[in-house]
Amino acid sequence: MSNMGLNALVSDFVETSGVPGVVAGVYHAGQQEVVACGVTNVVTGESMREDTGFLLGSVTKVLTTTLVMQQVEQGRIDLDERVVTYLPEFRLEVAGAADIRIRHLLNHTNGIDADLYFPDADGPDALRIAVDGMAEQVGTLFAPGEHISYSNGGMIVAGRVLEVVTGVPYHELLQRNLFDPAGMTGAVTSPAQAILRSTAVGHFPSQDGARRTDLFKLPDTWGPAGSSAIAGIADLLAFGRIHLDGGLAPSGARVLSEESVRRMRTVTYSTGSPHIPPIGLGWLLMPFGDVEVLSHSGASPGGVAVLVAVPGRDLVFAAYGNDARAMALFDRILLTLLRNRLGVTVPDLITATIEAEDLGRYEGTYRSNQLRIAVRAVDGGLEETTTYEPADEQQSGIFTAFVGGSIPVMTRRYLPVGKDVFAPAGLPLEMFTGYSRQLLVSYHDFRDGVPRYRSAGGRMTRRAVD
Repeated sequence: MSNMGLNALVSDFVETSGVPGVVAGVYHAGQQEVVACGVTNVVTGESMREDTGFLLGSVTKVLTTTLVMQQVEQGRIDLDERVVTYLPEFRLEVAGAADIRIRHLLNHTNGIDADLYFPDADGPDALRIAVDGMAEQVGTLFAPGEHISYSNGGMIVAGRVLEVVTGVPYHELLQRNLFDPAGMTGAVTSPAQAILRSTAVGHFPSQDGARRTDLFKLPDTWGPAGSSAIAGIADLLAFGRIHLDGGLAPSGARVLSEESVRRMRTVTYSTGSPHIPPIGLGWLLMPFGDVEVLSHSGASPGGVAVLVAVPGRDLVFAAYGNDARAMALFDRILLTLLRNRLGVTVPDLITATIEAEDLGRYEGTYRSNQLRIAVRAVDGGLEETTTYEPADEQQSGIFTAFVGGSIPVMTRRYLPVGKDVFAPAGLPLEMFTGYSRQLLVSYHDFRDGVPRYRSAGGRMTRRAVD
């Protein structure tokens, strides 16, 4: 892919999709290219620039893991030690906190049921408030290490551990120990800093194309999970290169040891399901053909970012769109890079629907924190009805602002495409080869022929007991 090719993909998408703006960049074999198109904000009309900043969202989880590994190298943190060794006050609503180890926080196997837990606090005490509040508001989905479920709560706890062992607030640690030595000169940790530069804001689809978000970012309580880091494409490319170059920043400064880089990209858990990639520490290890791709995406209010690094191929891809519909473009760019630039054969992940026997075994109600999903078998497929059940008005206010409005009860049909795996009906199967594989649904941990868990987007919900 030439610079013109990347520019054409981005500009054509912005012109036809309704997404207000996109900025994307590729580093490969010593050459770096960044393109920008559209606007940062439909209200102001400011042009998206190559150096425009944006919220990293959950891409921040890889940054947080990098900070933890630095402390592991210095002997302040042991990955196999219990969290309560560092946070004696750490409790959950049910028993289980004492069994969670640091490693479980970084590879999403901790079982903390906090995906929709939004404590509303900012400032230097935000993470302490968030972790303290878990004792009364957060339970568990499974025993630590038993399963994998994407865990914002785990990263929040990891951020608090960092604060305690270093004596430095998370935001300051991110700047001092990562942004500065990595040469991420455009990266900041607060809106007060971001407002001094070109910064994109999120949008939601509307009848007129796109509507600007009313919420720039989630509270600081979600900082280590993805609410606070703001950076540009050049910053993300520099960070990705650290994980390709044995822990060395482009400047030559050492940010991580080679051993820490290796540990972060070594598989620590895998379900074997096609849409749930194996995980290392922080990084998702997505298979594309015979190539393993280090990857993470990140949502912010009305925005989406991605970071991809390909070990052994010296390639990093990073992008941001200020409307979640931009993920379709990022899928296309990633697959184009792999197939055309690197010559990787990437077969379609899902090729056909199948006939599944005994669909009735999947029927039931599955729950997680503030979420209820009713599943029933209908005409050779599954029908899922999802209901958001907020814990209180504060939680509802934050989450509805995050997603751009009220959350209706949603019903969607799924068709079987593999063993215990289902795809949303009406979507082309080839789209599940890239990031959109996360739209697939699977069922796990069968007991007496009935699954105990449903997984979608890497997130588990547990079968409710009748």
